[in-house]
Amino acid sequence: MRALLSVTDKSGIVEFARGLEGLGFELISTGGTANVLREAGMIVYDVSQVTGFPEMMDGRLKTLHPFVHGGLLGDRREEKHRRAMADAGIEAIHVLCVNLYAFEKTVTNPHTFEEAIEAIDIGGPAMIRAAAKNHPNVYVIVDPADYPLVISDLQSPVDGFKRKLAAKAFRHTAFYDSMIARYMTEASGEDELTPTLTLGYRRTIAFRYGENPHQSGALYQDPLAEPGIAQAVQLWGKDLSYNNLNDADGAWELVADLPEGSCAIIKHGNPCGAAHGSTMAESYALARQSDPISAFGGIAAFHGRIEAETAMAMTEKGNFLEVVIGTGFSDEALDTFKNRSGWGQDVRLLQAPLPPRKSTLSLKSIRGGAIIQGSDEDSSSEWKVVTDNAPTREQMESLEFQWAVIPHVKSNAIVVGTSNRLLGVGAGQMNRVQSVRLALEQAGDEAKGACLASDAFFPFPDSVETAAKSGIAAIVQPGGSKKDGDVIAKANELGIAMVFTGVRHFRH
Repeated sequence: MRALLSVTDKSGIVEFARGLEGLGFELISTGGTANVLREAGMIVYDVSQVTGFPEMMDGRLKTLHPFVHGGLLGDRREEKHRRAMADAGIEAIHVLCVNLYAFEKTVTNPHTFEEAIEAIDIGGPAMIRAAAKNHPNVYVIVDPADYPLVISDLQSPVDGFKRKLAAKAFRHTAFYDSMIARYMTEASGEDELTPTLTLGYRRTIAFRYGENPHQSGALYQDPLAEPGIAQAVQLWGKDLSYNNLNDADGAWELVADLPEGSCAIIKHGNPCGAAHGSTMAESYALARQSDPISAFGGIAAFHGRIEAETAMAMTEKGNFLEVVIGTGFSDEALDTFKNRSGWGQDVRLLQAPLPPRKSTLSLKSIRGGAIIQGSDEDSSSEWKVVTDNAPTREQMESLEFQWAVIPHVKSNAIVVGTSNRLLGVGAGQMNRVQSVRLALEQAGDEAKGACLASDAFFPFPDSVETAAKSGIAAIVQPGGSKKDGDVIAKANELGIAMVFTGVRHFRH
């Protein structure tokens, strides 16, 4: 019996090869793998001894040969295959152990395009796919974790085991090819939304359940994506859930759009607080003040490193947070959370890199497929004062702060606040004026003199009338309604300054 071993990841390969040797296998290998096995005292035949051809073209050509692929593809259950192999002098290969050139490692580190090209494995995927197709006759192994399972199955076969290995092998090559396809697409300057789209993800967390207990769920990382909450490191706390990470992503994306030192609190996918104080502890206190009831059990994200003072503000009596996120935590802050009586063991602490503010693909699954778009990055906004009264400098700063919040609120979205605080949120309503009412109700008396932002245009002047009754001083909205003239006229009549941005921020 023959086993062909050719791996980039050498972990566990010596022990695996010894196990095969002990079961009477003849070992065939290539390059570095052969050297490692020989240094361990094993008898190994080079692939070139099997094919009769030396490795050439800087290793590009070594396994693409009928004596290799015939040995992998020959279905020994079929007499005509056995006869063809015998006539051609092809010996069967019973075990194939291959993992591929480190393309992912190459392209996620400093590299040249030429180095990326040389990191594309050709022979490896071809052998893996051949062996996986012929899995009733061949064990195909791409994961070192499967080495002991293969040795066990060789001694006592389990029905269906080879098929599982084959399925993993096809996932392995598909994932590998997806990275190459994406890299080459970007390098060629093509639009990301090509006629066929290949995306590869790697599972990093298996959740106990998904959004609800009857649903399954997991976290997958995109190895070629810019970093975000998926790359966060958990420093403390119990296991993360689907809902934790969904809200953590919303909080992290929002706080990244706010000034350094800001805090954002998310509950069920929407902001219930956001603020920028003189310290991060004050930022948290101001953010929580917007809606203390909703903030309880929420997720707090900070644009910066969390120190002891900030941690103490979050662990005061009456507070509880599911997740706290920062770019870092001091040792004193960590100790403060860990020692918090009652919920210190439950809070999850995440250290995360701030996401770069550039567009990336945004995916939403629908039954039977997905709808895909670029992420909502407001880089083309040109603000225009459309009312007789222009916003004051302070009002303009308030409008800018609220406009940074609005893309992170579910549509129809309305937010009310000042130059450093979110006071009220109206989210997810079927009509815009109802969102206005909810935001103003939450802001209460503080709405007087505050500013309001809307994610889309006002279809009628009624929202402006409602805002004026609560004392709103200025409004920012995209504009673009057929009734813009009526809306502007109503703002002028009521003495409200209004700015159009020309950019809509729907978030459904």
